[in-house]
Amino acid sequence: MSAIKETHFNLPGQSHFYKGKVRDVYTIGNKFLVMVVTDRISAFDVVLPEPIPFKGQVLNQIAAKFLQATLDIVPNWVIDVPDPNVTIGKICEPFKVEMVIRGYLAGHAWREYQAGKRTVCGVTLPEGLKENDKLPEPIITPTTKASVGHDEDISREEIISRKIVAEEDYLLLEKYTRALFQRGTEMVAELGLILVDTKYEFGMADGRIHLIDEIHTPDSSRYFYKEGYEERQANNEQQRQLSKEFVRKWLIDNGFQGKEDQMIPEMTPEFVNSISERYIELYEHITGDKFIKNDHSDALKRVENNIIEALNRLA
Repeated sequence: MSAIKETHFNLPGQSHFYKGKVRDVYTIGNKFLVMVVTDRISAFDVVLPEPIPFKGQVLNQIAAKFLQATLDIVPNWVIDVPDPNVTIGKICEPFKVEMVIRGYLAGHAWREYQAGKRTVCGVTLPEGLKENDKLPEPIITPTTKASVGHDEDISREEIISRKIVAEEDYLLLEKYTRALFQRGTEMVAELGLILVDTKYEFGMADGRIHLIDEIHTPDSSRYFYKEGYEERQANNEQQRQLSKEFVRKWLIDNGFQGKEDQMIPEMTPEFVNSISERYIELYEHITGDKFIKNDHSDALKRVENNIIEALNRLA
């Protein structure tokens, strides 16, 4: 079974190509962005050597569902989803921050708290919290959007004072972030999940703020199972979660956190397949739909043909 590790298309009208950690992005003239969600996987801002079968399809289809379901909150960049691994959308000028919002103390925020910090991105956290506790209210902990290297925590005050985002726009980004998180929380609660934390990216097009990239996927979000959450917290047990955190934990346990001179541990076929199964499990839980594995026998040809057909329709 092949996975889509990278693409090298020459699309009609193509004017630019950008290879991200996970996405291959083609600019078509000054009209469209074609985003191919590959099966690459990254952690600690490093792309791991082995792609994960069906991961790109999972991410793209979850994002498409939630982008459609939040159109009443904020316009988004999507024009067409012509293939399970592809979204075609508007060209937007991205804001240089990622809007991270957290309802629970987990992941990076917990690691900072455990290290003794009580202020994260200018937000003060109360004493006496433990890992995975629900926060008194969701907090926004933005990061800079680095083109190269690690994103860095930043406060609202710094963003505005350094003019990274104009104050008027930034307040709108916060408003949209809270509304999107609330909508996502409500949608997955019906399916027995807790949306723990997530991130959103925004851009400008036609003088309006648009939601861009992906939302509520396992790459951008963390989920717990709602059933048994309270009992596990009371007993100081680890939460059952659906996210990429288990990949980060495996890397940490094997001596890798993205630092210089650290070697990425070997990803065995069994481990790669277990990641694929976890992504498919999340898809089915979050959408309530059965995951249909797309034909991967010649996935690159399928993707290319579907993109070209869509561009011809949109021309």
